[in-house]
Amino acid sequence: MTNIAFIGLGNMGAPMARNLVRAGFKVSVYDISLPAVRALAEEGARAAGNAADAVQGADVVISMLPASQHVRDLYLGSGGVLEAARGDALLVDCSTIAPEASKEIAAAAAARGLAMLDAPVSGGTGGAAAGTLTFIVGGEGEALERARPVLAAMGKSIFHAGGSGAGQVAKICNNMLLGVLMAGTAEALNLGVAHGLDPQVLSDIMSRSSGRNWALELYNPWPGVMESAPASRGYTGGFGSDLMLKDLGLAQQAALGVGAATPLGALARQLYQLHQQQGRGQLDFSSIKYLYRAD
Repeated sequence: MTNIAFIGLGNMGAPMARNLVRAGFKVSVYDISLPAVRALAEEGARAAGNAADAVQGADVVISMLPASQHVRDLYLGSGGVLEAARGDALLVDCSTIAPEASKEIAAAAAARGLAMLDAPVSGGTGGAAAGTLTFIVGGEGEALERARPVLAAMGKSIFHAGGSGAGQVAKICNNMLLGVLMAGTAEALNLGVAHGLDPQVLSDIMSRSSGRNWALELYNPWPGVMESAPASRGYTGGFGSDLMLKDLGLAQQAALGVGAATPLGALARQLYQLHQQQGRGQLDFSSIKYLYRAD
């Protein structure tokens, strides 16, 4: 049986770890939130007291953390994963962080003889719960093949984007586009509603017309249009606006690094920054609708 250490049990990490437990893997979990650890322990995971404890004896170490510095601290810090992991362990970071950070950590892992993948995900909390995530992987193909059975227990699509850091670049591109689409979808819906249109009817029209997109069809930002979307439960339990702002910032950093023009990405970042300044950073990113209409 493959032994897995899973570190980071937030809105995404907890359901991912849960699916590994349900798939029959032996899973040790750790998070700074004790209730999150206890909840997974009640479902069959082993509760670890710290990250080093979690990775003891693990064949595969998976992390899902908020930002680059958290991942650096976990892997490179004193008593971190690189010091505690078994010599033949496979490291898989599913966080969305700067490509440069992924390359730095992977190089440090390689210096210790450890294989590492950057494998950020797409599909949101719904995909994490359903086990239908898309994994966007950077790293060596051989390491990916080792990880594939584990990733398949949490997702339905696995793409090899290229070498170390490539998964992060692809994910950043995807999330920049998602931020642009969500802001545009909310803006279009607000325009229609301001003219007296029913948001459900307008959504149906656009989803069958040239304006159709993922945010409109599967994650509608207007309350009441889609029962399963965060917008219909007070914009809770989804992908936080703070995290979208972080990802849009990563996109701008990546653009500056290669001199790429990203004017829409830059505008979306400004909109989400304003949204955050209005105190809505903890709400799902579809709450960008509040910038256009507060009710």
